[in-house]
Amino acid sequence: MSRRSVTRSPSPLSSLLPRSPLASRLALAAVSVSAALSAVPAAAHADAAPGAGRHPEAVRPQTPRTAPAAAVLAPPPVRAEDSGDRLTVTVRHLGGTADATYELRCHPAGGSHPTPEQACEALDRRTTWGKDPFAPVAPGSLCTMLYGGPATAHVTGTWAGRPVDARFDRADGCEIARWDALVPLLPDTGV
Repeated sequence: MSRRSVTRSPSPLSSLLPRSPLASRLALAAVSVSAALSAVPAAAHADAAPGAGRHPEAVRPQTPRTAPAAAVLAPPPVRAEDSGDRLTVTVRHLGGTADATYELRCHPAGGSHPTPEQACEALDRRTTWGKDPFAPVAPGSLCTMLYGGPATAHVTGTWAGRPVDARFDRADGCEIARWDALVPLLPDTGV
């Protein structure tokens, strides 16, 4: 009896199947990620009343499997008062009506600051990648011994998504230049 070799013709799907163990693992990981991400649209409507805005036949009961995905993958709710950049500017020892505490909101501009649009524009111009517009004078800087007066300012809040807690004075040439770079956020002292 002779033995015949049987050759099978490749199926149309065989070209899509991975041929190495690493490729098999990567394919399995891709399928797992795809399955996990498919829970995101369902999680987005988890708080909606059944059938709200959808065809009644499209309503699926929420399974315990999608609830944890919603908690992990859904971003926190956005409140209107959390959007944009917000700063509190407290100015002291300048004299007159300039000694005050101002609120500044940017994007869109507003608040109790005397010139919110100009202050926001000045901050936007000074905000560049890798540079903090509120950074203190670098240690070891050579500064002129020029006194700019007793004015002080304290700026707190959030700018460009980062917390701000900066103090300003006019004790020497470097501090005067730092203050002047933020006018009109900080008042122009005229000195």
